[in-house]
Amino acid sequence: MKFTAKQIASFINGEVVGDENAEVYTFAKIEEGTPGALSFLANPKYTDYIYSTRSSVVLVNRDFEQKGEIAATLIKVDNAYQSLATLMMMYESSKPKKQGISSLASIAKSAKIGDNCYIAPFVVIGEDCEIGDNCYIHDGVSIGDGAKIGNNTLLYAHVTVYHDCRIGNNCILHSGCVIGADGFGFAPTTDGYNKIPQTGIVVIEDNVEVGANTCIDRATMGATTIHSGVKLDNLVQIAHNDEVGSHTAMAAQVGIAGSTKIGEWCIFGGQAGVSGHSTIGDRTTVGPQCGTLGSLKSGLTLLGSPAMDAKDFIRVSAYLKRLPELDKKIKELTKELDALKNK
Repeated sequence: MKFTAKQIASFINGEVVGDENAEVYTFAKIEEGTPGALSFLANPKYTDYIYSTRSSVVLVNRDFEQKGEIAATLIKVDNAYQSLATLMMMYESSKPKKQGISSLASIAKSAKIGDNCYIAPFVVIGEDCEIGDNCYIHDGVSIGDGAKIGNNTLLYAHVTVYHDCRIGNNCILHSGCVIGADGFGFAPTTDGYNKIPQTGIVVIEDNVEVGANTCIDRATMGATTIHSGVKLDNLVQIAHNDEVGSHTAMAAQVGIAGSTKIGEWCIFGGQAGVSGHSTIGDRTTVGPQCGTLGSLKSGLTLLGSPAMDAKDFIRVSAYLKRLPELDKKIKELTKELDALKNK
């Protein structure tokens, strides 16, 4: 499927600079552009590539100032990155979609399946499940008894949804993620550890995306709750009875200990860890490999482990680099002081 620069500009309210009839049929990074490709420029570090790219059309921000000859046709928009995302979603939605229920799927008679769903081979759907309209459930997915899934939700291959869990509308669950496994609850005794039954569920609200091999544990009692708009990367661990506020984003390998409440619009860098039974305020940024201990106020930006204010961490890091030099000076001063004492 091909589109002209003029058509693309009309989709995203852009201004064409160059050949409005330039055609594209694929996407490419600006440094790897080929004829017929659409690229974008949002990061100033890649500006030099716009003068050499072979892409036919490039999205740029409206404030872009041309300082040389550019072979590509430009489309100026308010936000090049956001416009690219819009176009890519349109492109994906235009692809032919599978429909129908495979004869190789195992679906309980008491389960309710919505309209226009695709259910692939080797899917297992348990008793009393409810699947909404326009859902895509790929091969090897397992959905436990009593689970409910909203409309327009996509489950990739080998997703596991345990019994009674709830997943909202317009969600995406990537391959291998596990929703509703038992929380890590054990009571220590003189003979070892006694398992505490995990009787709660997981509730995932609308417009949530869960990365590959991410685990969200069911609550001991009540619900582990992921609010609307949350984005979880691959290999994230959300423990029992956690609550993650709307539009919070977590990069790969983040771990949230049990009974923790995360605020709205928070950002967690890769491998960040949060201690249990704590509260993280809204719009808090926790840097990569950062370890938090206890509750945090809203609006903080933290780095390091244990976590500290980002500015303090930068100062501490500067001193760390100088520690060998400072150690040497301290030893020299100690020798001089001992010599003065001996006199």
